Amino acid sequence: MGEIEDAIGRADQEAFTKDPPKTLKGRINFLLKQLKSTRAVAAELGVSQRAVERYRKGDRKTPPKVVADRIEGAVRARWQPVVRGRRRKQAAATTGITVETRARFGYTAPVGTTDDGRMRRLTARLRPAPLRRPARGADDRDLRAIVAEGLQEIYFRDGGTRADQLRVEFTDIDYCDVSF
Repeated sequence: MGEIEDAIGRADQEAFTKDPPKTLKGRINFLLKQLKSTRAVAAELGVSQRAVERYRKGDRKTPPKVVADRIEGAVRARWQPVVRGRRRKQAAATTGITVETRARFGYTAPVGTTDDGRMRRLTARLRPAPLRRPARGADDRDLRAIVAEGLQEIYFRDGGTRADQLRVEFTDIDYCDVSF
């Protein structure tokens, strides 16, 4: 996953209305409901089917840290998909998103202006218009283009009052955080 996808995933988790299961047994049972078999859960987690059965029964209560992190990640990725979808749809339709980032911004601009990219730290509330483009199944390059378009309009063009012909490139992301 890319930086933008990770940031959207973290923003999704802020939308949870209820916490995911905390116990190992509860998490494994949740994954079993989602994936339908111990074999599928084992494949998802990269452990043996027997290990999943032990976690489920409670025979084994503390998996290695790597496995525990995979279990938590798998549960969080599947937790409350309707709530996450509703928040994303609302952000794309009416509220927009806030993007905080430190990245290199390069420019394509008319002759006589600088086009040297430089690191900037920006926080901007993006309008819903560029977010309405289909982002489901989009790779990180497409998501960067959507965010760059939004930042270009809000920050660099100041809502259309300056730099009409400016095109912004969004590269070398140091960090990116998104909130709905």
